[in-house]
Amino acid sequence: MKDVAEHARVSVSTVSYVLNDSGPVAPERRNRVLDAVRLLEYSPNESARSLKRRSASTIGLVVPELTNQFFAMVAEGVQKAASTRDVLVVLCVPDATGQPEENHAKLLRSQRLDGVVYLSGTGTLPASILELSRFGPVVLVDEQIPGFDLPAVACDSRRGAREVARHVLDQGHRRIAVIGGPSALWTAQQRLAGYREAFAAAGMDPDGVPVLVGDYRQDSGRELAAQALAGPEGERPTALLCANDLMAIGAVEYCKSVGIRVPDDVSIVGFDDLPVSALITPRLTTVRQPAHDMGYHAVMALFDILENKESESLGLQPTTVQLRDSVGPPPGGNS
Repeated sequence: MKDVAEHARVSVSTVSYVLNDSGPVAPERRNRVLDAVRLLEYSPNESARSLKRRSASTIGLVVPELTNQFFAMVAEGVQKAASTRDVLVVLCVPDATGQPEENHAKLLRSQRLDGVVYLSGTGTLPASILELSRFGPVVLVDEQIPGFDLPAVACDSRRGAREVARHVLDQGHRRIAVIGGPSALWTAQQRLAGYREAFAAAGMDPDGVPVLVGDYRQDSGRELAAQALAGPEGERPTALLCANDLMAIGAVEYCKSVGIRVPDDVSIVGFDDLPVSALITPRLTTVRQPAHDMGYHAVMALFDILENKESESLGLQPTTVQLRDSVGPPPGGNS
């Protein structure tokens, strides 16, 4: 900035006013400063500027994987919000590198980031991620981690699960099995709680509904559907409630492989509303959670925290049930 000021024959404060648009500068002086910036190829030190302004120049994003479209949609929302402030996003994907989250957290700390958006794949908070929160805000997405008072943006999983289960029950199903997510994850706990509330409201014993625990991946949906549907035709479930779309798609694949018709023999629902869910046959009935919006709001909340403002971006985002073709009445009208 001193070089620019000297070349433009102005003070350093005038250069700062022009670059930050933070004060009045006469047009002729402004043009001299901009000419000097171009001639000298001056590039502002964004880290120093962010420290002075208490704003962000670089943030981190930690996601378990990107093969799951849900995580990719969250990442798009993060990038969209960051682009509104010309903020750089440093992406860390532990599953892609084979390195634990701890290693990535240490890397992020070494980059002196202004904040981190964090999606937990385990339902736990690595010590090094917690350490990052001492140096800048850490905003959780799609999870809340008990015992840690960190700001979070998530969807109303409990309500969404309750509503999609109610739809299945309204079709007449009573022999139902749940293919749930990892027990340690808040999202899986909330969705199971929502299913159970719908069962209780329909006069069913929630504890009497079998729950098979998956890992949110397609293969586990296929394997657990095989377990759930292994009994005699007249005794096996007529509906499977899957805690995410990937497991539901795996369940549909299993049914096709053994000649079980969806929804004629068994109804299947998911949760997420991934783009692929409307493209498979049958089209999947599911719960839409606003993945892109959650990523966007997480970054806007991070900006608010950096600027010491109360954020309206935190909290639960709404869900909506998407009724498609994978749910019908139980076979023969029997429940």
